[in-house]
Amino acid sequence: MGISKLFANAISFVSDALSRIFGLNDDDYPATGVQPYSGDTHHDSHASDW
Repeated sequence: MGISKLFANAISFVSDALSRIFGLNDDDYPATGVQPYSGDTHHDSHASDW
């Protein structure tokens, strides 16, 4: 009985992990969309200064 319970626990552990990896996501992030850029632009005369 000990080996069958150990085997059942191992199968349950692996199946829980696989369902968490490949299941639907449960993220609770807000829907932000595209954010406008409100910073300063780069006004340098040289594009790259190697």
